[in-house]
Amino acid sequence: MADRSTSIFASLCILLCLALIGCNKGGENSPPHEATGDGQGNNPSVAGGGGQEGSQPKTDPSRPVVLIETSLGNITVRLDKEKAPLTVDNFLGYVDASHYDQTIIHQVYKDQGIVGGGYDVKMREKATRTPILNEARNGLKNLRGTISMVRYPDAIDSATCQFFINVSDNPALDYKDGTPEGYGYCVFGEIVEGMDVVDQINAAPLHDTAEFERTPVEPIVIKTIRLLR
Repeated sequence: MADRSTSIFASLCILLCLALIGCNKGGENSPPHEATGDGQGNNPSVAGGGGQEGSQPKTDPSRPVVLIETSLGNITVRLDKEKAPLTVDNFLGYVDASHYDQTIIHQVYKDQGIVGGGYDVKMREKATRTPILNEARNGLKNLRGTISMVRYPDAIDSATCQFFINVSDNPALDYKDGTPEGYGYCVFGEIVEGMDVVDQINAAPLHDTAEFERTPVEPIVIKTIRLLR
């Protein structure tokens, strides 16, 4: 499946436009959607990546908070249901179904992004639901510390369960126009704690395998993702 999983970041190297590998090729249904930003083209600041936490109330239905437990530590993510409602609901549906339990970070694009959520510890692709509508036009930007949906570079509405975390600012992945190449990748949340864990994953030794390029030598496991509030 490496052919169809041609990565966002790999394509980015070719087109100056990041594209993530491993965009669920198989699965039960089709690809997923994208998410949104803060409404003014800027993402809220990211804790651990240069921002502040606490501007939102502890409990806010439009800003659900999830905990990503990995073998290298925990990452807390605040989702933006106001800007990316379809994407957040889709992601939380996978969370509720325990889809992410014992999956892996299957690709790391050094200083660009880390990709996970689609493969188990034996490198088997997990079944997915119907792809979602891409919400990349929501104004949110692919800035360091944001979380976005993986999709096929040639199919706008093809995101399912896989996601990536931006390790740096990646403007080439933002919405530009209505073409598959320019539509962008949907941002649907930001890290509020645990950016140091993301940086640790970014620094992991990598190698190429039959399935993927740039995959961690020692598997980095997503133990679970659960809703905190």
